[in-house]
Amino acid sequence: MKKALIVCGGWDGHDPEEYAELVSEFLKSNDFDIRIEKKTAAFAGDFVHDMDLIIPIFTMAFGFSPKGEIKKEEVSNVAKAVVNGAGLAGFHGGMCDAFRQSIDWQFMTGGQWVNHPGGVIDYTVNITKKDDPIMKGINDFAYTSEQYYMHVDPSNVVLATTTYKGDQIWSLEQSPGSPGKVEFLADWIKDVEMPVVWKRKCGKGKVFYSSLGHKAHEFEVPEMQAILTRGMLWASK
Repeated sequence: MKKALIVCGGWDGHDPEEYAELVSEFLKSNDFDIRIEKKTAAFAGDFVHDMDLIIPIFTMAFGFSPKGEIKKEEVSNVAKAVVNGAGLAGFHGGMCDAFRQSIDWQFMTGGQWVNHPGGVIDYTVNITKKDDPIMKGINDFAYTSEQYYMHVDPSNVVLATTTYKGDQIWSLEQSPGSPGKVEFLADWIKDVEMPVVWKRKCGKGKVFYSSLGHKAHEFEVPEMQAILTRGMLWASK
């Protein structure tokens, strides 16, 4: 039986515990033994090196003390496990907006969220590698969620993309107590093609990521669920 580690926490707005349960149920149905942890300290454990698959579901850890920012030794322990063959798979902010301060985490995962102009909107996901086993039988599909704008690694193998219409509003973050909003029409990103799903190697390990999945109910979308679950199985040892 394979072993998988799920570490969930951070911002509750991304439904980390609900997603941990959904992912756990799927993996159990595929003969995985599941270990769920709720603090990033788990990443530093020796047991990480016994895992076939590691799944972080931990958005914006830095804003949620005492859950806190990930420590360097936690990142390095995960990296050591992945480079030696463990799989790493994640989605949305749970993996690629988890630890903004860690450039090593971003180097390993292949990307980092920077914005989602317009918030939750309707957009299209375009399949770019229909012959890849993860995407087999999946065609372009309409999706309603946050359309992630990301900084991405050029070495990623991109499986799906989305294109921006340029009609979204960019709302800038303000300090508490600051008067009014600062907003702009982000028309300069019109026709920008952004990766949505990718896979990559990291040493002997395989890494999978999908930016879909803002809320747990999105797991009910057939294409989203198929891409994520196939990606997790692909990444596993």
